[in-house]
Amino acid sequence: MVESLPFTPPLFGRLLIANRAEIAVRITRACRELGIEAVAIYADGEENAPHVRLADDAYRVPSDAVVPYLDIDAIVGVAVRAGAAAVHPGYGFLSEHAEFAEACGAAGLIFVGPGPAAIRAMGDKIEARRLAARAGLPVVAGSEAGIESVAAASAWADQYGYPVAIKAAGGGGGRGFRVARNAGEIEAAFTGAAGEASRSFANPIVYIERYLERPRHVEVQILADDFGRVAVLGDRDCSIQRRHQKLIEEAPAPGLAPEVRARMAEASVALARGVNYRSAGTLEFLVNPDGSFSFLEMNTRIQVEHPVTEMITGVDIVKEQLRIAAGQPLSFRDEDVLPRGHAIECRINAEDAGRGFAPAPGTVERYREPGGFGVRVDNAMEPGGGVSAAYDSMIAKLIAWGRDRDEAIARMRRALAEYEITGVATTIPFHRLVMADDQFWRGGVATTFLTDRPDLMPDPANVPVPAVTQESLTEPVVAEVNGRRFVVRVPVELAKFGPGGANRTRLMRPDSPLQAGGTTGAPAGEGDDLTSPIQGTVLRVLVAAGATVRRGDVICVVEAMKMENELVAHRDGTIHELRVSPGAKVRIQDVVATIQ
Repeated sequence: MVESLPFTPPLFGRLLIANRAEIAVRITRACRELGIEAVAIYADGEENAPHVRLADDAYRVPSDAVVPYLDIDAIVGVAVRAGAAAVHPGYGFLSEHAEFAEACGAAGLIFVGPGPAAIRAMGDKIEARRLAARAGLPVVAGSEAGIESVAAASAWADQYGYPVAIKAAGGGGGRGFRVARNAGEIEAAFTGAAGEASRSFANPIVYIERYLERPRHVEVQILADDFGRVAVLGDRDCSIQRRHQKLIEEAPAPGLAPEVRARMAEASVALARGVNYRSAGTLEFLVNPDGSFSFLEMNTRIQVEHPVTEMITGVDIVKEQLRIAAGQPLSFRDEDVLPRGHAIECRINAEDAGRGFAPAPGTVERYREPGGFGVRVDNAMEPGGGVSAAYDSMIAKLIAWGRDRDEAIARMRRALAEYEITGVATTIPFHRLVMADDQFWRGGVATTFLTDRPDLMPDPANVPVPAVTQESLTEPVVAEVNGRRFVVRVPVELAKFGPGGANRTRLMRPDSPLQAGGTTGAPAGEGDDLTSPIQGTVLRVLVAAGATVRRGDVICVVEAMKMENELVAHRDGTIHELRVSPGAKVRIQDVVATIQ
């Protein structure tokens, strides 16, 4: 294991954390161990949030922006006002914006991350592909520049073949990513990817590449300092995804051949050196069944899944980021990093897997974390805490370590059984099903796992009612009968829907495309009325009153918790009444359209 270092003076006096929620708590704790004062920032309604209370100091972001955490000038101004010497961007928001790193430098602040040139090079996915190929890494066949029109995308796909992926050039995290399996899907894929790219990254440029059907998604964690060292902390498997966004990660990647693991590590070091990289970074690859792999992208920030690597190596990646930013060398030797055991992370999101992972913002009523040997929870949630529709749906990260993979899975199953969250739907029931699945136990699953296994979606047709509704129960009623204690739980949410109970919660069918990782929701309606299964903002309306539609046709696209969701017709017929328009807000059960 990695040896600890003797106490050294603080690296910085004060550090501003340009983020919120769980990752801000994580960074604050690392600062405490290093003797650094942590300064939090917050937006309206978050004055008493856990990440704010834990910090040594806190400031409101003075911004009128819809998302204040994206206001570069305001955040840099707060950092200067707070007397911070450095800024840590966390992940998401401004973490991969070269302009933010440059603004910090111009204000005399140390940016905890790579330099602007490296961020810019890897942030442009088209340029990243060029640099990866130049460094000798294999890349998937793709366009050499941005695709500017549907016609250009069609021409490329006709030449190289379907299926193809259309991706945001300046994005990541699964956003601005659409797949077209034939010519009839290319227009929707191009329009959807470009639109989401523009909204999420202020950059509408997209590119196209061949879409690999059944790869594994494997990534390599690196740390690089200013003294020429690029250390590899092993790999992770992140193949279980929905909407091309990760749900479960584990380290090391199970069943990966040693020679493949070694080649991926060498490729990661080569690319990092090629762009003079420093700080923490992640190289992402697609691995085919034959062991061949292709470069996907490089994330120039801390990753959501970094805890699984920390659990098997003993290296605190956030603390290493801070040391590197302060001009210090890495605190460990390569020979010290000997991965031990196995770790799994489950993202606990406010999403309803039974309705295609539909976002479920709201107020958490009861919150009780698991604990015990080998269990770690990274979170910033508490009873009464809110899950805002304005931000990502993640509530917490649950990590379990074991001496081997079987023990890690068993420990994760135990921890999931102990985890209790009420008031909002969560992914806990889904994770319980996956951890009990034989195919998952065997390891080496592909990114098509959820497409292949729709039976893993909690659904009223194959899951007992108490299991479906367990996230929305009243306080338990304790009764004693003949000296034996019983706990009675009343699923009051069923009563809200009147006669029919669980059948009217409108959970998705097991064969719903959205459950398989796409973006199309299953029909949600009764009689003539099509209702919204989610709360969010209408981005696009694809039909007009009087139009003839078939069951499954897209009526509108609703954005909720940074995800786009297509609401589709629940029956054949004619649009008799259309009740939404772009920019409109919808709530769960709101009538979107009447189809007769």
